[in-house]
Amino acid sequence: MSEAQGGAALTRRNGLSHAVRPDPHRPSGERSRVGSGGTRPVAHTLRLVGYLRVSTIEQATHGYGLDVQRAAIRAAAEAMGARIVKWCIDDPKSGALPADERPGLTEGLTWLRDGQADGIITRDLDRLAREVTVQEAILAEVWNRCGARAFTATGEVERDDPDDPYRTAMRQMMGVFSGLERRLIVKRLRDGRKAKAAAGGHAVGRAGYGWRSVGGALVEIPAEQRGLARLKELAAGGASTRAIAATLAEEGHPTQRGGRWTSPVVARILSRQVEAVAA
Repeated sequence: MSEAQGGAALTRRNGLSHAVRPDPHRPSGERSRVGSGGTRPVAHTLRLVGYLRVSTIEQATHGYGLDVQRAAIRAAAEAMGARIVKWCIDDPKSGALPADERPGLTEGLTWLRDGQADGIITRDLDRLAREVTVQEAILAEVWNRCGARAFTATGEVERDDPDDPYRTAMRQMMGVFSGLERRLIVKRLRDGRKAKAAAGGHAVGRAGYGWRSVGGALVEIPAEQRGLARLKELAAGGASTRAIAATLAEEGHPTQRGGRWTSPVVARILSRQVEAVAA
């Protein structure tokens, strides 16, 4: 017999060909293996999008660097036998922004919708969002529109269960406190500026990039002002701090202290811009 009828596959047993029909009840993500005991399913390896996010404020106050997040995600994926198939990064982007304003997260969700990954993993839930409404909207997108799963480095973020309202309540409380922490950080920065201003003169310690303090007054430094304008332009276009540093170095813009441009240097300058807006 040269072909199996009805789409069945052919196997050899005792020198004879036998038709083996696909099992309609086996999940599509499983393959089959034929052995002496017959056909048995082989588990599908979980494919995950690793999502990393930092904001300028968090880099300045907590050191939530990309390398730290990446290491935690890799360890968690290895522990659960999963594979990271795509890394998506938002640097720097606030966790209060919705998904469509974060290019990295948007790309990750596209991978889920297209079936190229089974879930998304972040180090902590607050990397996904810093506002409870944003958090819940993103999770709904992952679960419902993408038909995928969500994970943190400590385990799976389980879907809502009508028989377990505490599950939803606890997750949303975590989102509330993440938003509270973000607002407290901004408030501390703003209070610090006000306290310095009350003492008279320049209110932000060392003059920021592009400026020099002369007799308590800020004076522009033309060369640095050009570099600052270029930095802001690149950041507004969604460039990462690493990409911004590389561009500024390539274009020959001076740093404040004569050193080289690095991702942390760019992050500190951007953080000062955030503080100025929040004040």
